[in-house]
Parts: sequence; C-alpha cells; structure tokens
Amino acid sequence: MPSTRPIDKFDRRRDELAESALATLGAMGYARASLREIAGNSPFSHGVVHYYFDDKLELVIYSVRYYKARCVTRYDAVVRDSTLAEELVEAFAAKLAQTIREEAPMHRLWYDLRTQSMFEAPLREAITEIDGALEAMIWRVVERYAALTGRPPSVASPTAYAMLDGLFQQALLAFTAGGEPVLDGLATEVRAVLPLLVR
Repeated sequence: MPSTRPIDKFDRRRDELAESALATLGAMGYARASLREIAGNSPFSHGVVHYYFDDKLELVIYSVRYYKARCVTRYDAVVRDSTLAEELVEAFAAKLAQTIREEAPMHRLWYDLRTQSMFEAPLREAITEIDGALEAMIWRVVERYAALTGRPPSVASPTAYAMLDGLFQQALLAFTAGGEPVLDGLATEVRAVLPLLVR
C-alpha cells in the first residue's frame, strides 16, 4: 500500500484544524475568538495550530474556504431534480430553512466575516471570491426556475443574489432570536420573491 505523501498529511491536518476552528468561530464570532481560544476548544495545542497557520487570519480564511467549498453545491440537487416551477420553489424554500436550522452558527460566521472584510484587506479577497461562488449557486436556481416557467430572468445575477441573500440573512437573524417558528415565514417570502425574478 503506498504511503501518504507528506503534502497529503499536511493538508489533511489543516482540514482537521479548519473543522475544529469553525466550531469555535461559529460560536464566538471572528472578533472574540483568538488563535489561543480556537486551540483551547480543539484537540490541538496552540503550538500545533501555529505550526500549520501563521496567524488567526490565515486560519480563518482557510477554514471558511474549506466550509464554503461544500456549500456552493447545496442547491444543485434542487436544480437537477425539479421538473415543475412550483416544485423547485418548495424544494428551494425547504432547503434554505434546513440549512439555517442545521448550520446557523456557520452562517452567522459567514455574515460576520463578510462585514469584517470591509475593514481587513487580506480577508476581502477570500470573501469576494466565495461571495462570487455563492452568487453563481443562487443564479443556477434562478435560471432553472426561469426555464421551468418558460420566462427569462427579469434581473441580473447580482440583483437576484442580493434579494435572496437578504431574505436568508433576515431569516437567520430572526431564527437566532426566535427559533424554528420563523422559518415558515422564509418559505412564504421565497414563494413571493422567485416569481419576481422572471419576466
């Protein structure tokens, strides 16, 4: 059996550290979580974390890229499997609610970092890149909805993203304060907004 190359081991450990860091960052937010705090809430020592990442910013950027790489395909099954416009709307709304329900701390961290990137240039490049991938993810949903309705999109990709991301962020904030009942409101909003995105 071939041995694991050193680079593979290095990358695997960085992924493990990213998984661990995300839990602390999601609970505490960017500003409150120091590198030492992240290490303290993980199976790894501060020295180990520092060996793989020069500073907190490098760890945060790596961790968010690691997490979002999985997220940007989240709605692809909805796009692929929906054969009717109404079916897509309901499946998309259900998936939005599910991801808030199951991953609220990660989404709170994302919005925290997106705001922070306005003040930290090294963070800005990574956040802008990820934001573009998320916009493309949402646009795939809008394009499929347009195709199923037989009508072209009425807005450009950035506008569609801003509208649906705004709904998602509001629902996340409401969920953080009020829990599960608010997610029904998100489905209602999605049903109202998607038809506005086609002519």
